[in-house]
Amino acid sequence: MVMPSPPSVLDLAPVVPVVVVADPADAVPLARALVAGGLPAIEVTLRTPGALEAIRAIAAEVPQAVVGAGTVLTPAQVEESVAAGARFLVSPGWTDALLAAMRASGVPFLPGVSTTSEVVALLERGVREMKFFPAEAAGGTAYLRSLSGPLPQARFCPTGGIGPDSAPAYLALPNVGCVGGSWMLPADALAARDWPRIEHLAREAAELDGERARRG
Repeated sequence: MVMPSPPSVLDLAPVVPVVVVADPADAVPLARALVAGGLPAIEVTLRTPGALEAIRAIAAEVPQAVVGAGTVLTPAQVEESVAAGARFLVSPGWTDALLAAMRASGVPFLPGVSTTSEVVALLERGVREMKFFPAEAAGGTAYLRSLSGPLPQARFCPTGGIGPDSAPAYLALPNVGCVGGSWMLPADALAARDWPRIEHLAREAAELDGERARRG
């Protein structure tokens, strides 16, 4: 019996929250708020000392979450993230060494690209799902739309400068599966540990419907 393939990270929800966890104690209630709002795929960036601890806590205590590690820059970080419980990996860019480590990890990964040559290089290596970063600075929807003709096999999660007003235009593109962003995590709500507000903002983000935008 052939088991079905696990769903792509790009297909779990229209938005992947990009989370910077300052206090690992906040990781579990924050993840629960995002999941309750309909955003199960959560990228915890490795930008703080407690990031791995946060990933470990979410993996252990929020089974509904699909927690991943972002800003992965080295093979060592790949190993540490997967050991902590990360179920996917995201990098802002890639090298052959980093790509090899992510591929060997056994979990899905989204290497970052910002140029056509980088996309073609990944396609040559059998990688079809990528992070487009920094999305707005690198050309935004116009750039991604221009890639969909010659490179229709590439699919993207654009991240960088995207908010609730611009996200629907990205989601309407045929080569975009989801977007990454942090607008549902405003600094004042995080500081106040206002989990109900974050859940509300997550629910609004989860309702962004790229399919409806395509039909419209």
